[in-house]
Amino acid sequence: MNLEEFVKKLGLTINPKLHVVVLTGAGISAESGVPIFRGKGSMWENPEARKLASKAGPPWNTRETWEFYEWRRKLVSKCKPNAAHYTLVEMEKYFEDFCLITQNVDGLHGKAGSKNVLELHGNMWKGRCVRCGKIVSLPETPLKNIPPYCECGTALRPHVVQFGEPIDPNVLTAALTACSRAELFFVVGTSGVVSPAAQMPLIALQHGAKVVEINPNPTVLTPYMTISIRGKAAEVLPQLWKTFLLFSQKQEVKF
Repeated sequence: MNLEEFVKKLGLTINPKLHVVVLTGAGISAESGVPIFRGKGSMWENPEARKLASKAGPPWNTRETWEFYEWRRKLVSKCKPNAAHYTLVEMEKYFEDFCLITQNVDGLHGKAGSKNVLELHGNMWKGRCVRCGKIVSLPETPLKNIPPYCECGTALRPHVVQFGEPIDPNVLTAALTACSRAELFFVVGTSGVVSPAAQMPLIALQHGAKVVEINPNPTVLTPYMTISIRGKAAEVLPQLWKTFLLFSQKQEVKF
């Protein structure tokens, strides 16, 4: 089935009024060279990463924690957004009601130019005060001070959700609300095994959305998807978007 047939199968009129939600996972970042967090080829295969991570821990504003994150930040600083990231920027400009939800903490969506991004797990380029809660942008690496400090005099922690910690309720509520209102939902580069993100495409389906999965390999979500397209996000998403635009130019066309 070619991409034109995929678009026809969705049965939607592609227009700027369509409510669109995109969920991205590690796969889209891996295509930019960001080390993945789990599985074969993950950063845990690096002895230095394991050593640094073993010393990091609560309250997460320690020098040891920041030494681990500086190691990660240095690697990510060399990575650039790929064609999939930039396609999502184009989609955001086209659709009046567009929401991008990401599980990634590398900040590549923002670097590409995306504006409305819900970062479920935070952002490694920001710090959060454990005392007053202020979130501080930390765009440079290496940091001048480890750990960095808040204006209130308290050491910051990385603004990243650690294992066992809850997602910011405001971010989660906004994401779930967007999922329940979606008419067209894209799942890009995620394995679908990490909650609550794994439930979001299913929530969209339950509320009547058409859900498109883009992934090189089948996932646990694949059996439930409206359409699953096998391939890399940086290759498939730009082509799929181009196909969408061609159909949107045809007035009053509904498949």
